[in-house]
Amino acid sequence: MLRRLVALLCVLLLVPVAAVSAAHGDGSRPRPVVFVHGFSGSGGQFETQARRLASNRYPAGHIETQEYDSTFGTTTRDQVFASLDERIARLLDRTGADRVDLLAHSLGTILMQAYLRSSPERAATVAHYVNLDGAPSADQPGGVPTLAVWGEGPAERAVGGATNVYFSGQSHTQIVTSPETFARFYEFFNGHAPLTTAIVPERYVSLSGRAVLFPSNVGAAGTRLEIYQVNPYTGARITHRPLAAYPIAGDGSWGPFRGRGDAHYEFAIVWSPTSVHHLYFQPFGRTDTLVRLLTSRPGEGLPALTEVGDDHSNLVINRQKEWWGDQGTAGDSLRVNGREILNAANAPRTKRAIGIFTYDAGRDGVTDLSAPIPQFFAQPFITAMDLYVPAGTRPVSIVSRPRGGDGRLDALAVPSWPSSEHRVSVQLNDHPN
Repeated sequence: MLRRLVALLCVLLLVPVAAVSAAHGDGSRPRPVVFVHGFSGSGGQFETQARRLASNRYPAGHIETQEYDSTFGTTTRDQVFASLDERIARLLDRTGADRVDLLAHSLGTILMQAYLRSSPERAATVAHYVNLDGAPSADQPGGVPTLAVWGEGPAERAVGGATNVYFSGQSHTQIVTSPETFARFYEFFNGHAPLTTAIVPERYVSLSGRAVLFPSNVGAAGTRLEIYQVNPYTGARITHRPLAAYPIAGDGSWGPFRGRGDAHYEFAIVWSPTSVHHLYFQPFGRTDTLVRLLTSRPGEGLPALTEVGDDHSNLVINRQKEWWGDQGTAGDSLRVNGREILNAANAPRTKRAIGIFTYDAGRDGVTDLSAPIPQFFAQPFITAMDLYVPAGTRPVSIVSRPRGGDGRLDALAVPSWPSSEHRVSVQLNDHPN
C-alpha cells in the first residue's frame, strides 16, 4: 500500500517529487562540483547545468565555479591553481565530502590538465574529471578518471584511457550547456542516469552571483546593483523603487535575492546617474547561485566601440549556445522588433558567436545587415551588426526560435533606453524549458 501511495504521489506531482526522492537513490550524497570556464567565459556558462544538478537533488550551494582572467592580464596560472586549492579545501571541509567532481571547458581544460598533473596531492582531491571540448591528452590527467565530451570538429580528438563521447551536431559552447552532456557527466559522477535533464521549476527562488568586468571577471567594484521586477510584455519596471539593492565591492558578489521563479527581473548596474547598465533574463525557474552580470567600465571595453545617441537604443544579446544564421531551418532565428537579424554574413556557424552587439552604425537611422561590423566580428565568440532601434518609443521585442527547440519561441521585451546614458544586455535561454 505504501509503495502504491508513493507511486501515485510521484505521478501526481511528476518530476519535482521524483527529483527529491532520488536524492540518495544509491545510498550516498553527491560530491561537490566545480566548473572551470574557457576563454572569455565565466561561471554563467554553468548556470543551466547547475540548475539541472539541483533538480536532481544536488544542494545548490555545493556547485561552484572557478573564475579567472582568461587573458591573464590580472591573473597568473599559479594564482588560478592556488585559488582552486582553497576552493576545493573549503568545499570539502563544508560538505564533508572526500573529493570533488571537476569539469573544465576549452582553455579551462588546458589549465585543469596541468593542475591535475602538478602534484599527486591535487589529483587526490578530485574524484572525476570532465574535459569539455578542449585539449586532447595522451592519458587521463593525474590518473583521475576522465570523461571527455567533444562537439563538432575532428573525430580523432581524444583523451587516452578516458571515456570519449562525441556529439558532432553540437557546437563549442553548446557542449557545456546541452542536456545530452548533462546526462553523460551526471551518470559519470553518480553511476546512474539522472532522473531528469529538465530544470524543475520552483515557485520561489534565491538568486545570487557576481557583477564582473568582461572578460577579466574582476568584480565591478564601486557600482550599485538594483533589482526590479518588470512587466513581461514591456520590460517596464513595476515599482519605482528596487526590490533589492546591493553595493558592489571586492569580487563583485551580490545576493541572495529572494524572488519568484516565474517572474521577469531587471538587474541595473548603476555606474553613475548618467551611466546605467540594464541586464534582462528570462525567468530563472529555479534557485541560481551563478548569475553573472557581465559589464564594463563606462568608455572601456567593447561597448566603447559602439556609437551612442539619444535617439537610438543599443543591445547586446547573449545566449550560452552559438547562434547559427547560415543553416536554414537547421539553424536559429532571432528577430528584433519583428526583423530577422541573423544571416550567413553576420552569424555563420563557423563564427561560434554567443554574443551579439547591435547599434546604429553611422548614426544614420538605417539598418544594414549585409555584413558584420569588423572590429567586433574579429573577436572570438562575438559578432555585431548595424541595427537601428528607435529609443524612447515602444518597447523592444526580442524573439528567438532556437534550433532543436521544436518550434518553441524564447522572448523578452525591454525598454528602448537611449544609448547615450544606458546600456542594455539581454540573455536568452540555452535550454529547452
